[in-house]
Amino acid sequence: MVNEEKVIYSLPGVYESLEHTGDVYIRVRGRSLLDLFEKSGLALFDTMTDIRKIESKIEKEVVVEGFDLDNLLYKWLEALLVIYYSENLMCGSIVVDELVIKRVGEELSYVLKGRACCEEFNPEKHEARVEVKSPTYSLMKILKTTDEWIAYFVLDI
Repeated sequence: MVNEEKVIYSLPGVYESLEHTGDVYIRVRGRSLLDLFEKSGLALFDTMTDIRKIESKIEKEVVVEGFDLDNLLYKWLEALLVIYYSENLMCGSIVVDELVIKRVGEELSYVLKGRACCEEFNPEKHEARVEVKSPTYSLMKILKTTDEWIAYFVLDI
């Protein structure tokens, strides 16, 4: 059962981990969509380690395309997670450079381009928290309020 009111953990200014029975339920707030996607990526990595201890030694370009904002968020988190699993890199800083929405025939396509600043995971330097298997569509939603964007998503651990 999910209780959106109970915050389990937070990294102030970045995200809050909310109560969830078996996985990690995240709420992220951003001033813009670009900020929201940056902070969502940081929440992913901070779930696995303390991102404040990651040095920006290696920069990785990340480009994803989705058919709506939820799909784009899923693919964004998935692409960032692939960086960890394929290269053992943890990201402590993420910059989204561009969000393009274009029409392809009768459909819309959302393209997100950004950079992840990473460091190789070192268990002697970086605290091991939980291993994230993948993002999920469970409880995923992106909302726009008067003055901010809010994303909710679950990470399968």
